[in-house]
Amino acid sequence: MLSLDHNATTRPAPEVVAAMREMLEEHWENPSSIHRAGQAARQRIELARRAAADLIGARPRTVTFTGSGTEALDLAIRGHLLARGLVGRAAEARGAERPTIITAPTEHVGVRDLVQALEREEHARVLWAEIDGEGRVSADSIARLLDEHHAPGADPARHVHIVSVQWANNETGTIQPVWEIAAACRERGVTFHCDATQWVGKMPARVGAAEDGAAGRDWAARPLDADLLTYSPHKFHGPKGVGVLYARLGVRTATLIHGEQELGRRGGTENAAGIVGAGVACKLAETWLADPSNRARGAAVRDRFERAVLARVPEARVNGPHATERDRLWNTTSIGFARLEAEALLLLLSERGVCCSAGAACSSGSLEASAVIRAMRVPTEFAHGTLRFSISRDTTEDEVDRAVPVIAECVARLKRSMSGLNA
Repeated sequence: MLSLDHNATTRPAPEVVAAMREMLEEHWENPSSIHRAGQAARQRIELARRAAADLIGARPRTVTFTGSGTEALDLAIRGHLLARGLVGRAAEARGAERPTIITAPTEHVGVRDLVQALEREEHARVLWAEIDGEGRVSADSIARLLDEHHAPGADPARHVHIVSVQWANNETGTIQPVWEIAAACRERGVTFHCDATQWVGKMPARVGAAEDGAAGRDWAARPLDADLLTYSPHKFHGPKGVGVLYARLGVRTATLIHGEQELGRRGGTENAAGIVGAGVACKLAETWLADPSNRARGAAVRDRFERAVLARVPEARVNGPHATERDRLWNTTSIGFARLEAEALLLLLSERGVCCSAGAACSSGSLEASAVIRAMRVPTEFAHGTLRFSISRDTTEDEVDRAVPVIAECVARLKRSMSGLNA
C-alpha cells in the first residue's frame, strides 16, 4: 500500500518499536511500585517526559502524559475551566455565569465537539472566530471579540476565559497566526490553548515568551506564548495511545481521571511502553528538525506530487493556501476533484493500493462536506470531492510518482461511472 495519509497517523519508527518491545519484555513492572524493578520503569518514563518537554522547549514538570491527543485536549480546555471553578457543581451551586470560550469552526473535531457539548449542556458559551477562504483564522476577529468582552464597563461575568486555536489545520495544513493570537490573549489576561497536534514533530516548536532576536532565526522556531499546548507523538512516528499536555507553570488543570499518577494530574497506571516509545519519537523528531533542509526536501516531494496530480487532472484545485512555506505545512495538500464524491473516490483508491483521507464525511446516508471545507466556503462542485493527501518525513519521490497515475485513473473511472448514471 502507498500511504498518503500521514496526518491521520504515521508508522512507528524502528527505534520506537525496539524501545517499546524492551519495556514490554524487560521493564514491565508497575512504575508506581517502590521496588527496584518498578523504579527502573519509572526512570524510563521520566526520561521520556524530558524528551517530550525538550521537543517543545519546556520543563519536564510542565508535561503530563495522557491516553491520547483528544484526552489531552479535553484536559486542557475542560480541565482548565474546572480548575478555575468556572464549570461543574461548584459553579452551578453559586449560580455563576457560564464561562466564554473562543475557538474556530476549522478546529479539529476533538475541540469542536467538546466546546459544542459544553455549550449544549449550558456549561459554557462559545464564540466563533472568522475564517478566510484559505482556512486561516482571523487574529483581528479574535482581538475584536476579546475587546468586546473586556472593554471598560463590560460585564465581568461575560469575560472570555479561554481561547483555543490549532497551530496548523489537519485537513489543509493551513498555518494559523497563533503567535498574534497568543499575544492578544496575553495582553488581556486570557488563557490561550494551542492544539499543536499537526505541528509538533513536523515543525520546530518552542513554548514561552517571545525572545529578542528570534526573528533572525528560523521563522517557524519563534516561541509561542501559550498557556496550554497539546500534541500527539503518533503523528510523527511514535505510538498511538499517548497524548501530551503542556501547562505553563502556574496554569492549573483539574484532574478528570482521579489517581496519583502523573503528579496527580491524570490517574491510571501509565502506559509505560507507549510513553517510552513516545519519548524516543520525540528525540528522533528533534534530530530531524535540527536540519531545516529536511523540511525543504519534504515540501519538494509534496509539491512534486501536487503538480503532477494537477497536470493529470487539470480540473482539480488545491484548497487552502499554497503560496509560501509560511502558509502551509510542508507535508499536506487538500485537493478538490470537481463534481465527484470523495467517499467513492477514496474507496476506489483504496482498492488500487493508495491510502488517503476524504475531506468529507458520510452522514445519514448523504455526503456532506467537512466543517473545515464548509467554513472555507469552497465551491460545492469541489467541496464534495475533496481528498486530503499527507506525507511523512520518510515518503519518497518514487512513492508519490507511483500514486499519481492511480489517482488520475480512479478520477477518470469515477467520472465515466457518474456520466453513465446521469445519462
